[in-house]
Amino acid sequence: MATQQTSSAPSAPAPSRSYRQARSGYGKRSVPAQSPPQAADFALLLERERYVAGYVDHLPDGAAMDIKSLAKDLPLYGQMAIGTALRTLAVAGHLRHVRCRVETLGQSRWVTRTFWSRTARDNEWWASHLAGEGAAGAPDAPVGPPVPTPQEKLAALAVPQQRKPAGPAPDSAAPSPGYLALARLGRIEPRLALSAGDCAALERLAAEWFARGVDADYLIQALAAGLPALIGSPVGFVRRRLTDKIPPRLPSAPAAGRDASAVRRPLLVECAECGRPGPADALPDGLCRPCRTAVQAGAPDPADAATPLPGERDVHALVGSMRNLMRTP
Repeated sequence: MATQQTSSAPSAPAPSRSYRQARSGYGKRSVPAQSPPQAADFALLLERERYVAGYVDHLPDGAAMDIKSLAKDLPLYGQMAIGTALRTLAVAGHLRHVRCRVETLGQSRWVTRTFWSRTARDNEWWASHLAGEGAAGAPDAPVGPPVPTPQEKLAALAVPQQRKPAGPAPDSAAPSPGYLALARLGRIEPRLALSAGDCAALERLAAEWFARGVDADYLIQALAAGLPALIGSPVGFVRRRLTDKIPPRLPSAPAAGRDASAVRRPLLVECAECGRPGPADALPDGLCRPCRTAVQAGAPDPADAATPLPGERDVHALVGSMRNLMRTP
C-alpha cells in the first residue's frame, strides 16, 4: 500500500536566549524594509539551505554568524555543509559578508559583518544598500582602550617618567607611508614578511596606491586577501599584487563645505566562497569571478560528496530560479 510522503526537511531550531554573541562590531546585521515572517519564507530553497536560513533569520543582530559557531548550534551539518549553505544563501540574495573599517576612540580595526535579508534581494539592491552602509554616519560599536598586560603594568611602575629633552626637528628622511604599510604587512600576514630592503624597493609602488586615495589598512587587506597555499617569494608576490591590483583613480571630492559626518569608510564585500574582498558591484551574487565561474561550471560540492542526494545541491539551477523569481513583478 502506498504511503503518503511528507516533507523530510527538518524545522530549524529556534535559537535560545543563550545564542552565541559575536565580538563587538561583528556578527549579524539585519537590513531594513523586510516583509514580516511567514511560513512560506525560504520555501524555494533546498532542505539544508532552508534549515540554515530559518535559524539565521531568528537570530538577533550581533549574533555570531561564522561557520564554526553555526556548525556548533546546528549539529545536523558540519562546517563544510554550513559554508556551502551560506554561499547558496548569498547567491539567492539573502546575505552578504562585508568587511569594513571601524574607527572609534582613536583606534582603527577591520570587522566582518553578515548583512541578512529575509526577503531575497538582487545584486543592484545589495550594491545600493551597501554603498549607503559605507557612510561614516552609520553607528558602530564602541572600541574600548587596550588593556595593558601585567608586564606593561610592572614596567610602568618600575621606570619613572623621564623628561624628554628638547631635540632637533623630526628627521626629514622618516619612512614613507608606503614603506610603513609594507613593513606592517608581515606582522599581519607572516607569509608576506618583507625585509627592510624589500620595503624600500616596493615603496614606490605602494605610494601609487596612496596617490589614488586608499589608506594603509586598505592596502594591507588587499595584499593579504585570498593568498595561495604556497608563496615562494614574498617580495615577488607583493610586487605582482601591487602592480595587478592597483585601484582605479577616483575624482577627488570638493573640499569646500565638506562635512565630517559625510566621510565614507572603506567597505568591501567578501566572496561567500573564498573570502576574497572587493567592491559590491564586482561580486555579483556574493561571489568573486573565479568562484562564480566554478559554480556555473557545476564544480562538485565537497560537503555533498559524503551523502549525495539526487536532485539536491544544484546550485547553478538555484541561481537561475532565484533570479527569475526576483525579476517577476
